[in-house]
Amino acid sequence: MIEKRSLKDMLSAVKYLPNRTPRSGFTGEASAAFAVVSPYRDGSIYVGHYSGSSEWERHESGDEVVLVLEGTTTVVLLSAGAEQQIQLAAGELVVVPKGMWHRFESSKSLKVMSVTPAPTGHALERPDA
Repeated sequence: MIEKRSLKDMLSAVKYLPNRTPRSGFTGEASAAFAVVSPYRDGSIYVGHYSGSSEWERHESGDEVVLVLEGTTTVVLLSAGAEQQIQLAAGELVVVPKGMWHRFESSKSLKVMSVTPAPTGHALERPDA
């Protein structure tokens, strides 16, 4: 059966994480800041609510869509050893190409939705890609 989902309800169920760091991962307090809205293709649609920065990540099986619902963030993309910074505010999105390392930094009261393919690779230090 097909069901509708409310992003507002999903976001009200997550706990705001005020000081996310690359070492926060997705366990304990950090896991409460994210929720799966719905499975989608080979991954999921997620929502999250935090401030701070994330670890590096990439998705080898497809592009990732990142949509800022509230707040601001800078998405840092790594391509051919060079970093590209894309600043996003509410209502803006970026499509991160398949296999591209990226991270979120300087996020402020960020409420974000992502359409994320699985699996996700993670790195604490900047990859040499």
